[in-house]
Amino acid sequence: MKKYFLLSLLFIPALTLNSQSLKNPSFEEVLSLQSAGSPEISPDGKNVAFTVNSTDWEENRFDTEIWLSKNGGTPFQLTNNTKSSSTSPKWSPDGQWIAFLSDKTGKTQIQVIRLEGGESVQLTDTKGSISNFEWAPDGKQIAFTQAEDKEKAEKARKDKFGGFEVEDAEYNLSRLWLTTFDPEKLFKPELPKDKKDTTKKDETTKILLDSVNYTVTNFLWSPDGTKIAFNHQPDPIITSFIKSDISILDVATRKVAPLVKNKSSDGLEAWSPDGQWILYSSYLSDTISNFYKNEKLFRIKLDGSANTQLAKSFDENLGSLVWNPQGIFGIAYQKTVRRIFFVDPDNGKFKPIFTSPARIYGMSFTGDGEVVAFSGAEDNSLTEIYTSPIKAVAQKKLTNFTGQLSDWATADSEVISWKSKDGATIEGILSKPKDYDPKKKYPLLVIIHGGPTGISTPSPVASYVYPLNQWVNKGALILQPNYRGSAGYGEAFRSLNVENLGVGDAWDVLSGVESLEKKGIVDSNKIGCMGWSQGGYISAFLTTNSDKFKAISVGAGISNWVTYYVNTDIHPFTRQYLKATPWADMDIYQKTSPMTNINKAQTPTLIQHGEFDKRVPIPNAYELYQGLQDVGVETRLVVYKGFGHGITKPKERLAAVWHNWQWFGKYIWGEEIEVPEE
Repeated sequence: MKKYFLLSLLFIPALTLNSQSLKNPSFEEVLSLQSAGSPEISPDGKNVAFTVNSTDWEENRFDTEIWLSKNGGTPFQLTNNTKSSSTSPKWSPDGQWIAFLSDKTGKTQIQVIRLEGGESVQLTDTKGSISNFEWAPDGKQIAFTQAEDKEKAEKARKDKFGGFEVEDAEYNLSRLWLTTFDPEKLFKPELPKDKKDTTKKDETTKILLDSVNYTVTNFLWSPDGTKIAFNHQPDPIITSFIKSDISILDVATRKVAPLVKNKSSDGLEAWSPDGQWILYSSYLSDTISNFYKNEKLFRIKLDGSANTQLAKSFDENLGSLVWNPQGIFGIAYQKTVRRIFFVDPDNGKFKPIFTSPARIYGMSFTGDGEVVAFSGAEDNSLTEIYTSPIKAVAQKKLTNFTGQLSDWATADSEVISWKSKDGATIEGILSKPKDYDPKKKYPLLVIIHGGPTGISTPSPVASYVYPLNQWVNKGALILQPNYRGSAGYGEAFRSLNVENLGVGDAWDVLSGVESLEKKGIVDSNKIGCMGWSQGGYISAFLTTNSDKFKAISVGAGISNWVTYYVNTDIHPFTRQYLKATPWADMDIYQKTSPMTNINKAQTPTLIQHGEFDKRVPIPNAYELYQGLQDVGVETRLVVYKGFGHGITKPKERLAAVWHNWQWFGKYIWGEEIEVPEE
């Protein structure tokens, strides 16, 4: 493995650009960048907690820990749990404690730590793992969700019948629980060694909702702490979100009253500050197009009356919604920027409140709603943590994670646009070397995002398994197209590839390449293409339907929609986009499947796939691999052992980066592929 690391470093030489010595980072250095997220501001606005992700190469894991900025000061690391992560920081209502989730005991439990720091203490000690929690408004209780315990029943079944599994019937429902927070008992002095603590651990934890025939997916306390609004669906199967509803639990009596039960997905968003209204999102009766249509936003009284739609003309999905004394706030993409929007709860009108940074990803408000903490990034920066008064542009940046790039040669990126084959306007991100010369022709590599409702935005560094930085520094242009179906461009644009998957997507990619060729900046003999998930599918479609590219990489891509449909864990996705099952309309499945035109394939193709991928099951990889072999196309299949749809460990992600670097090095630059030694 040491030689593996050395090889990746050997092939990335140092650069001298613009009379300034800039470093061409290694793959490991890019994968080791720390990143910030999940900001949580204290109720009084004085302190901000947030998470920082980092890379532990020795343990081969990505670690998450909680950091803290006090009184606007320099942040410091608050938690440091070896071989485990600390996530989801949440302030107590009095701002003196931070509760968070940690798996350091082998199962995810709630820990609490003082604002002053010190060692955290485990609050809960349940049999299973906790998935979500919320402080009660009085700070004396915490509600949380946890899957039901079927260990004894499952063991008894296995002892009698051995191992088997019934499809779509093997799951544990998530239940709503309650635990008491008493700092005096939790942080009581240690007893002398000769005395035994007879207190029962976790004796104040109890279940709130038991023996119900649904699973709880989300919940929120009412402002007065007497009720809990919660989302529920029949089971935890991923596609059952379409059947989710909203109910209200009276905490004292345990009585449950249904509130919102439309035919399609209903999503709990927030309580009004006075506790009289619920904010929710819904597709109403639409159960056949909620993978690409806009959700609608409503407020409704607790008795089910005065159901009113808000922000009717907003043509995107608002997320991270908050309702505080200042009004309703949410975050949404508008093309390649991402803004915080204010929505008036009375008339439903909306407007953006900040113009920078370019993309805001998460936010948290003080109790009075007057100050917000948020995470955001500019085109040339990493994500940073900011605070600002909500009614004034007085942003303060608390972090400087972008400083990690201070001596790196990073890409210069811009948003460009072009017309696709059918006249649709397509945008994309074009990344160029620091010493870019518009009179020269460059190799072009196309990186296609997943989704399809993902989006590519300008960034100084690559993400995932495609070494954008190193390719740009090697002298290539990078195009990341926001093909039809991408988020940020409105519902009509997201619907353009319905019944046209692959076909219309290919138009968008190929027309983007051709637009750059017409500008005279691309070497047409050196063009490659790649992508993961939906981007992998489009890459597979291009490898069997186009001769434009000299090399292609298909990451976790769909090769045959029939194969995909019968194996995936999200069957409705296919039915909604193709508007049919294979048995109802085989023609649409053949029109959009890469395998249909396998005999036309001629592009050398690398295939990358996780061994246990449920989203795009691995038979898609084997089918494409065998088909390409049968027609004599150079191909290579790499299976990443133990992984699902994503490569979630740094060493294997490094391997995937290296495999792409080698593949395009051979077919774009004419280099030899070297296999790392053990």
